[in-house]
Order: sequence, then C-alpha cells, then structure tokens
Amino acid sequence: MVRHIPSLNALRAFEAAGRHGRMTRAAEELNVTHSAVSRQIQHLEQVLGVPLFEGPKNRLRLTDAGSTLLAGLVKAFDQIDMSVRSVADTDQGPLDVSCPGTFTMRWLIPRLYRFQAEYPEIDVRLTASSRPVDFSKDGFDVAIRVGAAPWPEGAEVIALFPEQTGPVLAPSLAVMSSGELDGLPQLHTRTRLRAWGDWHSRSGQSIRTGGRVEYEHFYFMLEAARAGLGVCVAPWPYVSEDIHFGRLEAPMGFLDSGHDYVALRRARRNRKSSLFCDWLRAEAIGFLTSDPPTMPDSPPRPHL
Repeated sequence: MVRHIPSLNALRAFEAAGRHGRMTRAAEELNVTHSAVSRQIQHLEQVLGVPLFEGPKNRLRLTDAGSTLLAGLVKAFDQIDMSVRSVADTDQGPLDVSCPGTFTMRWLIPRLYRFQAEYPEIDVRLTASSRPVDFSKDGFDVAIRVGAAPWPEGAEVIALFPEQTGPVLAPSLAVMSSGELDGLPQLHTRTRLRAWGDWHSRSGQSIRTGGRVEYEHFYFMLEAARAGLGVCVAPWPYVSEDIHFGRLEAPMGFLDSGHDYVALRRARRNRKSSLFCDWLRAEAIGFLTSDPPTMPDSPPRPHL
C-alpha cells in the first residue's frame, strides 16, 4: 500500500503547535524558530487544501479539520515514540516509570536522588497509576505495582518486598483510646476499600470502631490519620518514617497482607530499565534489612 503522507516535519510542527496551543511553545519544543513552525504549518495547509488554524495570530484556535488531524497525530506520534523506545538500548534519555501515587511520594522519591546521582544522564519520568499493566498498549518502561500473582503476560517480574499492613493513628488520638482502639473513627480510601476487612481476617482481631470516613486517595487518608481524625490500616512503606519520628503510632504492629511489591519490566529490556530495576532491587533489599516493621509480638521500635 502506498501511503500519501505530507512532510513529517510539517506534521510535527502542526502537532506540537496544536498540542501546546501556541507556535512559540512548539518552536521551543522542536528547537526551531517561530517562523519555521509557521512556514511548516502554512505548507501543510496548502498540501491538504484546508485551514488548520483560524483567528488572530495572538489567539489562534484549531479549525474542525485541525482538531480532527491533531487527534490522530497525537496518537500516531505517541505510538512512534513508544515503538522507538521499546527497541532503543541506551543509558541516556528518558525512562518512564509508572507507580502508585502514594508509594511514589512516600517511598520512591525520597530514595530517587541516589539513582540520579549515579546515573545523571537518565531522566526518570514518573507517572502515578495503579491500574493493570499492559505493555502492548502502555508507553512506560517499568511499572511498580502491589498485588499478587498472576502478573501480566509479557512482563519480567522483579520482586521487591512483601507488604505488611497495620492500624495506625496519631499519638494525640492514641492517648485518648484504649489499647484496642475501640470507638475511634475508621478511615478508608476508595483505592483500597478491603484494607480493614483483610486486616481483620488476617489478625483475627475485631475493633469496635466509631464512624466510617472515606477518602478518595490513599494520601488524603494518611494525612487525616496524622491529623488525629481517626485510625486507618496502612502499609509499612507508606508510614515507616511517620512511625520513626512519632507522627503516627502502630499499637498492634504490622501483619503480612498477602500482597507483594514488584517491578514489572518489558520482556525486551533496554539498558536504562535494567539499570533502574537493578538499583530498585538493591534499595528494596536495603529497606527489608534495615527497616523491618514491628510485628504484633515484637516490642515497639524506638523513635529515631
């Protein structure tokens, strides 16, 4: 099949201008002049025989034809970018990592400076997501997830550490409650509605809590717990620093949840993802050995 495709430079100029909404921003992205972008778009309009932008120069907006073309080009260039990165074998350039948002903030980012110091040429781009991984459609190189096997087909699985969870609350609230935490507001997050039920079934304990409060994101729930608004079940990696520094307490310790943290990598690895996953595994081993959670029968750990 013979493809009738206009100049790729013209298509790139239009796609960048349409995506940013300004030719100046497109010129900066493509590292060319504003006039070069303008000329490429004018050439494309002449080839297609339709206007792609309308309105005054300082308030350009897409025509109907421009909107239709932009939607297709964004998908096409994203696919090209993903295809190129899936076969590139270099330790330079961006590395796209998908990771649950709260894990990113509470565990990964505080350690990421060590990877950047060792490999400054690799630009790690983080995307917050907990959805199922499909490397045939997703554009990232590595995905960190928490759950249980089976893991997605076509992914190499790098085990990081098992997950332990337990009830946590602010010290100010702990002194007002019994050791069994009875009567306290029970905090939940919509992203993990079974956390309390899973902990009850694994611990064999029943807490007669007060009212139920639900938050949209895990991070909001943890902030509410730190503020003394109730007690929540949280994973150890999310609250280890808060426990050490006395911002939260875990009077019942932590239990294995049956889930594991893993890094998922494309079966066809590249050098950037290999370096990152090797570093990630080493950080996970260090976390396991140097900062284990307090288990139910263990004495409380002293604050740092």
